[in-house]
Amino acid sequence: MTASPREHARDRGGPAQPLLEVRHLRKDFTVRGQGFARTTLRAVDDVSFTVAKGETLGVVGESGCGKSTTARLIARLVEPDGGEIVFDGEGVGAYGGLDLKTFRRDLQMVFQDSYASLNPRLAIVDAIAYGPRTHGMPKAQARALATDLLERVGLAASQFASRYPHELSGGQRQRVNIARALAFEPRMLILDESVAALDKSVQAQVLNLLQDLKREHALTYLFISHDLHVVHYLADRVLVMYLGRVVETAPVDALYADARHPYTRALMAAIPSMDPARRALRPPLSGGPPAAGSQPSGCRFRDRCPHAAPVCEAQEPVLLEGLPGHWTACHLDDPLSGHPEAEWRDAVPA
Repeated sequence: MTASPREHARDRGGPAQPLLEVRHLRKDFTVRGQGFARTTLRAVDDVSFTVAKGETLGVVGESGCGKSTTARLIARLVEPDGGEIVFDGEGVGAYGGLDLKTFRRDLQMVFQDSYASLNPRLAIVDAIAYGPRTHGMPKAQARALATDLLERVGLAASQFASRYPHELSGGQRQRVNIARALAFEPRMLILDESVAALDKSVQAQVLNLLQDLKREHALTYLFISHDLHVVHYLADRVLVMYLGRVVETAPVDALYADARHPYTRALMAAIPSMDPARRALRPPLSGGPPAAGSQPSGCRFRDRCPHAAPVCEAQEPVLLEGLPGHWTACHLDDPLSGHPEAEWRDAVPA
């Protein structure tokens, strides 16, 4: 991967230093209970991970598992209640020396709703140029940059620059959002379900565009999706979340070949198959996640897990590394947990 001179100038720690480190991130929300009662929902609970430079980390899980909240906490669109965010070796905001203005230039976010992300009163070229102009770039230079970016994301500026968001298709609007994010020359993009609302043919075009842009601009991606096919195509490594916790993380091929956590296995079993002989005749999971504020004790997945044992209720599992780079938070993978089905895999604690 060849980085631009500006990219080298901003690379403070060299290729071995992770671009993003998330340490013990936590976020609580107060939700309404019965009557006037209020209860606390821990949407993100002690989440830690790293993203290497040039890597694509895929984040998967059911709706409500904390994926999007984690993304918004990292981007500082929501203030965390605890934890630390480190970007290329520097703490962000109150956690260190990297101010939020610089951080938000280096890290941009592309959302799922391509229409709501754009100002309906701004022409496309002005929407892309708006960010650089607010950071002091002259109007003519910002519009020239926006025109170049439109061409780069596959939209002819002569046809699309003067159009408004309602005049574009969903795929075209998402390309505009990607161009708008690139206008800051970021080092990292957080893509939150950014292709979920697109039909399959347009989705494939946008995914290929993201791959090309990653190579050309030396980008790092945090890619959030519920579509495991898309994650398998785009990601280098996958992180699985359930009820605000990380339950498994591994290189993408290792995870898809040998998912260890029962929840991850259930997600894999839910992937639709084109082979009629492999059709699922029963749902891989029964029931749904518990209601807000009523997470079970011990392992949060135990009420839906076919391998639940008394230790799962008494003790919360911790992330252990079994095979190299493959971490699982499950008593089944901890030979010292006391679970009757536990396997010995030379696991070591995080």
